[in-house]
Order: sequence, then structure tokens, then C-alpha cells
Amino acid sequence: MRALLRAIDLYRRLIRVQIQSQLVYRASFLFDLLAVCLGHVGEFGTLALVLQQFEGIGGWALVEVALLYGIVSTAFGVMDLFFGGFDPGGFGQLVRRGSFDQLLLRPVSITVQVLGSKFWLRRLGRISQGAVILAIALAHVRWTVVKALYLPVVFVSVVLFFGALFIMGATVTFWTIESIEAVNILTYGGSEMMSYPMHIYSQGLRRFFTYIVPAIFVPYYPALFILDKPDPLGMPSFAVLLSPVVGVGMMAIALAFWRFGIRYYASTGT
Repeated sequence: MRALLRAIDLYRRLIRVQIQSQLVYRASFLFDLLAVCLGHVGEFGTLALVLQQFEGIGGWALVEVALLYGIVSTAFGVMDLFFGGFDPGGFGQLVRRGSFDQLLLRPVSITVQVLGSKFWLRRLGRISQGAVILAIALAHVRWTVVKALYLPVVFVSVVLFFGALFIMGATVTFWTIESIEAVNILTYGGSEMMSYPMHIYSQGLRRFFTYIVPAIFVPYYPALFILDKPDPLGMPSFAVLLSPVVGVGMMAIALAFWRFGIRYYASTGT
């Protein structure tokens, strides 16, 4: 228990330093935040114009796609805020420069150090934009108690799912040194793909994101349940309940892989 409390206190101190350093130049920070937010607003605005022109996609109306988009965009932003230290691109630079070796020499949890090494407040731009879109979409949902209780579980599951991909991608750089493009396809590309109904993709792609990387169960099937839409893929009825199983399971696998990578980590010598 004491070790856990020390780890939490260390993480709190690291995050506080990150926040203070980013707020030194507040005007610059606000413009940066606004730029990120407007960029994502423009992205969804383009999507909305296209969907209005074609009256939806795959049988989903704009407001229904907005639910998926809002969940994924907000959750990915939250994940990127808290797991930014594991971003494979930035983490690969730590490994290449030998800076990761310095972290290993400190008598504190390496995982906590990496978690607290990046806390970019500009991610709030994406989070706020996604939250607004999600709020608009949720206003059109026919709510039940079960749906209201399940939505936060789904949100946390999506955060854990993407966080797990970041941790796995960072661990891979122990051997590749540089981040490989396949990891970016699964993380940033995956967030774009999961913002749309999964049934619109090819069978091969759906199988990959069902049986290899089970992304289909994280936001898509819960969205079917929340929107009262039938399952076009014919999966078992319990598929809508697998979101927390996948989120927690992926994180457990990622942390085990992370510990394995640290155990066999060999310095680059720089």
C-alpha cells in the first residue's frame, strides 16, 4: 500500500510540473489549444457535410455516426493526455538517445516515470471538441438506466484499449529503436477507423479487428446497443458486453508485454 501511495504521489508531482511548465506562457498555450480544437472541428465539419450529402453511411444517420465519433475522439484525447509518455514516436526517441537508460537508474517505478513524462494540455482541444459532439449525439438517444450506466464503462474501456496500443507500441521500440508505421496505423489510424460503423469495411479488415485486434467490441457494439440498432454482422448477443473485457484485457496484456520488454531491454549505447 505504501508503495502504491508513493507512486501516486510521484505521478501527481510529475503532472504538476508538466502543467506548470506549459502554463508559463498562457497566451501561447491558449492559441495552441484553440488551434487543436479548430482543427478537429474542421475535420468533423467535413465529415458532416459529406454524410448530409449522402444521407448517412451504411444505414447510419449523421447523429448516429456522431455518437461513435464523439466516443472515440474524446476517449482517444483522454488517453493521449494521460498515456502521452508511451506515444511510440516520442518514446522511440528516448530509447535512441539513451534517455530511457537514465529513467531506469532512478529508484522509482519506471512505468510511473513514463506516464508522468508527457502531459500535453493541448489535448484538451480534441477532448472538448469530441465531448461537444458526443453531447449532441447523446441528446438523441432513447435512454434507459442500463444504457446510462454502461456508457461510462464503454468510455473507460476505449481509453484503456488505446492506452494498451500505445504501451505495446512503445515496448516494440526496445527492439526496433524507431517507431514502426504499423503501430501508428493501429493507434491514430485505428481511432479514425473506429469513428465509423465497422460493418462498412471489407470482410478481411473486419476479421482482423475482431479476432486479432478486437477493436470492433470496444465502441461499435456498445453503440449498437445504445442506439437500439440491429447487428448487421450476426455476432452473439453478448458481444455488446465485451467492451470492458477487451479494454481491461488489452491493458493487462500490454503491461505484461511492457514488463517483458524492460526485462530484456538492451541499451543502444548512446
